[in-house]
Amino acid sequence: MAFKHPLARGSQVWVAKTLDNRERPTLVIVTTIALDPSHKNYKKSLVDKLSGAARDYLTETKEAEAYVLVNRLRDWKMRAT
Repeated sequence: MAFKHPLARGSQVWVAKTLDNRERPTLVIVTTIALDPSHKNYKKSLVDKLSGAARDYLTETKEAEAYVLVNRLRDWKMRAT
């Protein structure tokens, strides 16, 4: 069963390696909502809804050990360092 949510544009389980070289399956959720609290369009309620749905999904399916929310690559903006 794949993770589906109106605020998610896609999702997939990827294996992430921890610092001690253990593999950890992680649900990566791509979204278009603003995830940065300093962004003018950030809405905590939307981030909370999507995060809650991800936690519920992981509790039910045990498909992964963690989740991460990311924006689509084309929505990333270059930041001056």
